[in-house]
Amino acid sequence: MSDPSRPKNVVVLGSTGSIGESSLKVARDLPGRMKLVGLAANRSADALAAQMAEFGVQQGCLYDRGGLDRVRSALPDKVTLHSGDSGLVELATLPEADLVLIAIVGVAGLKPALAAIEAGKDIAVASKEILVMAGEAVMTAARRKGVRVLPVDSEHNAIFQCLEGRSPEEVSRLVLTASGGPFRTLPAADLPEVTVAQALRHPTWEMGKKITIDSATLFNKGLEMIEARWLFDIGMDRVDVIVHPQSIIHSMVEFIDSSVLAQLSTTDMCFPIQYAVTWPERVPNTLPPLDFATLAKLEFEAPRWNDFPALHLSREAGTTGGTLPAVMNAANEVAVSAFLEGHLSFPGIWDTVAETMSLHRPLRHPSLEEIVASDEWARETAKSYLTRT
Repeated sequence: MSDPSRPKNVVVLGSTGSIGESSLKVARDLPGRMKLVGLAANRSADALAAQMAEFGVQQGCLYDRGGLDRVRSALPDKVTLHSGDSGLVELATLPEADLVLIAIVGVAGLKPALAAIEAGKDIAVASKEILVMAGEAVMTAARRKGVRVLPVDSEHNAIFQCLEGRSPEEVSRLVLTASGGPFRTLPAADLPEVTVAQALRHPTWEMGKKITIDSATLFNKGLEMIEARWLFDIGMDRVDVIVHPQSIIHSMVEFIDSSVLAQLSTTDMCFPIQYAVTWPERVPNTLPPLDFATLAKLEFEAPRWNDFPALHLSREAGTTGGTLPAVMNAANEVAVSAFLEGHLSFPGIWDTVAETMSLHRPLRHPSLEEIVASDEWARETAKSYLTRT
């Protein structure tokens, strides 16, 4: 059990994004349990300075060093500021940190995650890319160092709660719930006409543009399948998806005796973040409880695997393993950017990823350098494909 007499010292990498902002809400709500000791942002200099001033944080990192002077001028001289990849690693390995929450989108979160593990820090993972690209390396390092990898995604946090004290051998299936996105009922014939504005209207969650598009294509759920495979040491054939439009049940675990446990709460990322910070304890907060009397119904339906091929592609990548998940992830990032810029149709996202994956020869048990090289290869290959379409 953790020591409730002192707050847990937490570093948040990606503090100005949506997950980072939710983390700060938790810190405000639970000042006796969570103390922020390091904050990092990409290029939001003013927001980072305001956050550090509010919480009295002495260590900060602005990845884009071009805005460092603005942050420095807004804070006391005693504050230490870092930048770039080395700055993220500095924060991830702060001696006083108990937990490093990684909410950086893309490959940039991978090095600080591994550095934190090597420094003996528990990590809370909100960035899908870390476990999608390097799940084998991350979980192997965590076991070797005896540190915990705590999930912050609502789906994985739900599974984590349902699995407390259970071994993988007792599990029949992990069932990830999906809202189905804005096109859950849209006929397949209409998908080529989908606009960026339509794809950004998520029916349940308020998120950044990239993850919102991933939710619309179901790549978000596909990436979560791969994450779950590594987090919970479960084969891809035992990771499933069910569409649940209300997003009240955040995921479920079916055990070998056919019993199913589910975790429910209102749709607020503060719930999983708080549990990652306070685990293994539960503490009261100001978040709204579920009102079962007002829940009209909870619906479930099978995902449209053929109309939304992200799930098939993700299962292939997760089953093959090696560098293929990193290639899939990188190609998807390139394709989503092209779609957001108006250069690619909505189904073109799947086509780009499928083509890039088909050209790759996966490496087994890759090193960090090989993962990064595969990521770069996939980006160039996807961009080349887009110039020809």
